Formats: sequence, C-alpha cells, structure tokens
Amino acid sequence: MGDLLDLLTVWMPQQRWYGSKGRQPRLTLLASWELDAPGTHLLLVQDSTTAPPVLYQVPVVERAPDAAPSPSVIGPATDGRVWMDATVDEAFTDLLYRWVTAGGSAGSGDARLSATALDPARLSAPAATARVLSGEQSNTSIIYRPAEGGEPVICKLFRQVNPGVNPDVELQSALAAGGARFVPASVGEVHGTWTTPSGEHVSGSLAFAQEFFEGVEDAWRVALRAAEDGEDFAERARLLGEAVGRMHLALAESFPTREPGEDDRAAVAGAWNRRLAIALAEVPALAPHADRIREVYAAGAQAAWPPLQRVHGDLHLGQVLDTAENGWVLLDFEGEPLRPIAERLLPDVAVRDVAGMLRSFDYVSGAVESADADAVRTWVIAAQQAFLDGYADAIGPERASAPELLAAFELDKAVYEAIYEARNRPDWVGIPLAAIGRLAPLEA
Repeated sequence: MGDLLDLLTVWMPQQRWYGSKGRQPRLTLLASWELDAPGTHLLLVQDSTTAPPVLYQVPVVERAPDAAPSPSVIGPATDGRVWMDATVDEAFTDLLYRWVTAGGSAGSGDARLSATALDPARLSAPAATARVLSGEQSNTSIIYRPAEGGEPVICKLFRQVNPGVNPDVELQSALAAGGARFVPASVGEVHGTWTTPSGEHVSGSLAFAQEFFEGVEDAWRVALRAAEDGEDFAERARLLGEAVGRMHLALAESFPTREPGEDDRAAVAGAWNRRLAIALAEVPALAPHADRIREVYAAGAQAAWPPLQRVHGDLHLGQVLDTAENGWVLLDFEGEPLRPIAERLLPDVAVRDVAGMLRSFDYVSGAVESADADAVRTWVIAAQQAFLDGYADAIGPERASAPELLAAFELDKAVYEAIYEARNRPDWVGIPLAAIGRLAPLEA
C-alpha cells in the first residue's frame, strides 16, 4: 500500500483530526485489516513527524469516482476507482454499527480486531442510517438512527490511537455499569491488536458507542442563553455541581486511589510553573502578576490534598448535555487532548475538574452579548458559587479540597487559556487575563 501511504501524506494534514498541523507527515503502516465490506480496509499508520510518534486510525475504501463525495476522496486507486475515507461509506458504517451492537471480529494472529456489544438488550434494530457528526476536532463520531424503532447511538472512532484502554471507554463504561445516570449508557466498543516497530505486541481502543440523546443542547449553550436573558441559573448550576461530585465519588469507588506524595506535589507544581514560563514569554501582559502567581502556586502545593483518583480531566460546559430524561449528562472522558495518554490514565487531583468548570462559567462573561457587563458578571459569580455548593453537598466536607489548592488549579487553567487565546483568538485573551487579575491580584 505504498501508493496509498503517499496519498495519505497529502490528505491527512487537511483533516481536522490530524494533530501536527503545518507539518508533512512521515507515515509507516503498522496494521491493515481487510474488513467484511467490499473494498474496505482499516489502517493504523504511524506518523513520525513528532516525538513520540503518533498513531492514527484511517478506515479507507475503494469506490467509483461518482460514488465518492469530494471532501472524502484521498486519491486515485486502481481500475479507475478512488480511495476515500470510509467513515462516509455505507458499507463501512453498517459494519461498524453491527460490530458495536452485536459484536464481531477481523484479522488473525498478532493483528486482530475485536468488537464487543456492552449492552445488547438496549438495542432492537438490526440496521440504522448513519450520519457523520460535523465539527468534531480530534475524532470522528457517527450518529446512528435505527429504522425499526431501536434507540439512537453515537459511535466515536478514535483517530489518534494509543496502547491500552482509552479513558473515555474505561471511565464512562465503569460509571454506566454502576448505574450512573449522569453519563450515557455504553453500547459497544472495538479493540485492536497490532505490532509496534520495535516488535512489541500491543492493543488499544479503536471505537466506542454510547447512547445518543436526540435534540439536546450542551450546557455551554444553555448557560449562555440564560446569562443573556438574565435568567437565574443558580439551581441548575447547583445540580451540575452535584453531578460532578457524584462522578468523583463513583470514580473513587470504581478505581484505585492513593494518598499524594511529595513527588506528586512536585510534578503538579512543576507543570504549573512550566506553563507559566511559556505564558510569560508569549503574553507580556502577565509579567506584573508573575510573582503573585508563583505565590498562589506555592500555597496550593503546600495545602492539604485529597487522595488522588481518576478524574474527567477536561471538564467544561461543552462536555455536558442538558437532557430531559437524565438531567445533566457528562461526556468525553478522554482527558485533556494535549496531555500524554500515560498521564491521563494516572490518578489525579479531583479539583482539576472543579477548576475547569469554574473557568468555563467565567467564559460566559466574555461570550455573552449584553450591554450590562456588571449584571453578567454577577450572574457568573452566582453560578460559580452555586456549582461549588452543589459539589460540596455531593462529596461531603471530608473530601473537600483546600481553597488554596482550588485557587492554584483555577489560576493554572487561566494561564493555559491565556496562552491558547494569544495563539488562536487574540480578541479573547482579555477573559483569562481578567481572571488572573482576580486570582493573583497585585499589591495595592
């Protein structure tokens, strides 16, 4: 498949899920499965542009040119056909639906695919129409709507693949199996086994399907509209805090926890200060706050820490759905995309999730269109406090984090946001800068 790899070298950088934007991929084929769908293959290709290399999942199919939508075309194949992205091909999407709802397998020996239905009783339709969800950045999600009265499903195809169980599969499946209604029900998963360039046999998550909620909005849109309308959001924010607290309690029961040691504190504090150094180089307006920021970090590092446990890792209002059946539903447990997968699998400080949600509420004040900035700011403060109250009610005082620790994590998140906004949305950098001014105020 040498010609196809050459075509992928040109095509992949144009895709939203390709992680090394602006660079030319250096691809090596690690695994290729011929699937039980005409002309269809599932590839694992390693990109050595970065260190460490990144492994990508690319399902491809050969089709006649008139059967291939232009954005999905990878390049010419044989006999006048073209290679195209199989996620928009009916034969592949039908196969994937059968796998996650009924199980299946492909390959043999050291290169195998294994699909497992996690809750077959939830589904009654043998087939469904498929639509690729637009706008997703790092993966490809396909919404399935059964034609015979079954329940809708959304299947996430992980584009970047890592050895081991993806935390989105691991954490969400454990929560759902424990009866949690604040996560979608798990439907099925696809697992692969392959051989690394060093000859090691490894396996990892390739796809995960879960319950799909029709016609719902995420919490970001709900909160933004409430702030614009001046609607009291305190009770809804309190319920969201309770949901996050119940999530942390359930994760602590389902996975091992441990007391933090000095090495843990040093590692977290080191990450805070490394991020601050980057921010000071790229956002000059931070310079007057640098010493005060370091003081907040030092106080957080020395404060009382709760036991370390598995956490969501990238929690914000956009990761929450507002559902009529289940209330607030939490999604996307993969963790922060820029953190190495090995770090995302380790026990962490639960307050990281709390700080992320507080920062997300704060962004409402910058995004809402209102002439009354003071009223919006008052709305944000009330929502943040109600969220914290609900969280504290759920976890209990014995598990509550020290205020100094929360302040340090919240400040670190704002510093990260300052870097991101300076690089990508300079007009928005004032939001994290204002937060930093509140969290690390200058001496009067």
